[in-house]
Amino acid sequence: MWCCIVSSCGFVLVEKMGLPEGLDRSSSASDVLSCCKRWGVVESRIATLEFDRDRKSMGVIVKSSSGKNTLLVKGAVENLLERSNYIQLLDGSVVPLDQSSRKVILKSLQDMSSTALRCLGFAYKDELAEFTTYNGDEDHPAHELLLHPSNYSSIESDLIFVGLVGLRDPPRKEVHQAIEDCRAAGIRVMVITGDNKSTAEAICREIGVFGQYEDISSKSLTGREFMEHPDQRNHLRQTGGLLFSRAEPKHKQDIVRLLKDDGEVVAMTGDGVNDAPALKLADIGIAMGIAGTEVAKEASDMVLADDNFSTIVAAVGEGRSIYNNMKAFIRYMISSNMGEVASIFLTAALGIPEGLIPVQLLWVNLVTDGPPATALGFNPPDKDIMKKPPRRSDDSLISPWILFRYLVIGLYVGLATVGVFIIWFTHGSFMGIDLSGDGHTLVTYSQLSNWGQCPTWKDFSVSPFTAGSQNITFENPCDYFTTGKVKAMTLSLSVLVAIEMFNSLNALSEDGSLVTMPPWVNPWLLVAMSVSFGLHFLILYVPFLAQVFGIVPLSLNEWLLVLAVALPVILIDEVLKFVGRCTSVSGASSLRKPKSD
Repeated sequence: MWCCIVSSCGFVLVEKMGLPEGLDRSSSASDVLSCCKRWGVVESRIATLEFDRDRKSMGVIVKSSSGKNTLLVKGAVENLLERSNYIQLLDGSVVPLDQSSRKVILKSLQDMSSTALRCLGFAYKDELAEFTTYNGDEDHPAHELLLHPSNYSSIESDLIFVGLVGLRDPPRKEVHQAIEDCRAAGIRVMVITGDNKSTAEAICREIGVFGQYEDISSKSLTGREFMEHPDQRNHLRQTGGLLFSRAEPKHKQDIVRLLKDDGEVVAMTGDGVNDAPALKLADIGIAMGIAGTEVAKEASDMVLADDNFSTIVAAVGEGRSIYNNMKAFIRYMISSNMGEVASIFLTAALGIPEGLIPVQLLWVNLVTDGPPATALGFNPPDKDIMKKPPRRSDDSLISPWILFRYLVIGLYVGLATVGVFIIWFTHGSFMGIDLSGDGHTLVTYSQLSNWGQCPTWKDFSVSPFTAGSQNITFENPCDYFTTGKVKAMTLSLSVLVAIEMFNSLNALSEDGSLVTMPPWVNPWLLVAMSVSFGLHFLILYVPFLAQVFGIVPLSLNEWLLVLAVALPVILIDEVLKFVGRCTSVSGASSLRKPKSD
């Protein structure tokens, strides 16, 4: 008859008990769940006493083919025992439920719960008083009692306890690793469940929320025990996992509210109607897509399509990766733009001729910088992305340390672009690289920085020089600092492009070294760099485009100079990353210390 309650445990119990004597036992009646099908014919449901969290049970009133009404109840074993005065023995006899019998049942409950079985008790009642003649008719006097759930506890009283069953719902294999990943990522996992305390503790040990031999006396409370706790806030601040069993909807809301008041970012998962208020209150409400009710889904910010906890952990990693990629894009663009600003500022401050003209800066900003910046959005996650503590919700996108890094890289970009301009004018060789092959005239830095006074210089002369297939000549020696700067300007532009390409490699990871996260982890970035370099070669070696941008082709030695000046940007950022990693490790250690009032 228990199938009338319509639950999987009821089906199992009926199949174990079998069909009563006298009922059909033919092969056609021995199909899967045939007992339940048979009882569905023998007994008809005429009323349902819906489940609620207070009495922790539900019941149905069924009418047999003989016309007799019976109340069938299932629910939490402890609660049913409190409302039961009798017990049915194996031989079918009914005897009073004494204290020794209660202890035996509770001992069985404890033993079953400690092995992670979810236990459900069953009871029934034959003497139904006003419901004896009830047949579902709204005009019947007893019908009024069913309209008010507050009456259900009194109806479900003086019961005959039948027994209990244990349901085994093994956790998915990946859950244990997901819990470990959460712990490594600085995410605290708290379990809030309506299950029996012993069952919940056994499950928590099985999935890794608690260690197998960990003392959890201070970490495992029932919902009511927590509500009566004298220091709820400090209880929630304990390190490691926490468990709240036999929790009611109000308990869930209060726990979420306390965590939020303490500055925590709370993600809450749930599937039932009773979870909806807490899901709505949490910073991120996550409903189960398969087992979840529509009410829970509506109250949530996110719906988990596969009902898998490890998917939440994977989503955290993906979210961190997207956030890091956004920062990588910003880091690359800001440091590059700062470099261009620094270059213009240094040129004006030193009084030297203009190293970059507007059309060149527009080309760099709108064309060559675009592909690498876009490709940074495809960066893979850092290897240690789930081993870092979570950032606070009010953390700024650009921290003082990151801003300092922008300034350092930007300053180097400015120094490099201006420096290579000065080197070409003032040095015949640099770092063993011969620059005199084109035959250009060397000047002193004083002459370069005071080039505006050139018309007043006596005996100043310059020689023609070659640039690719061109021969650069001067009618007026002072034109050497205007039309003659074309080679130096080309070097400055090429250094700027090369540095920004190498700087995009730095942006692969905020703190990770290129040794642990090499360039080929993001092949799209390598393709983008190739495209940008290809576009730069295009404007260098196509005469029409070179004329438009005011540049000339470079020799092999001059390209070596470009690389020698541009490559140190990687070394500089590697040093800054190392300092950042050391700082973050010490900062994470301080974050792991428990909070205190």
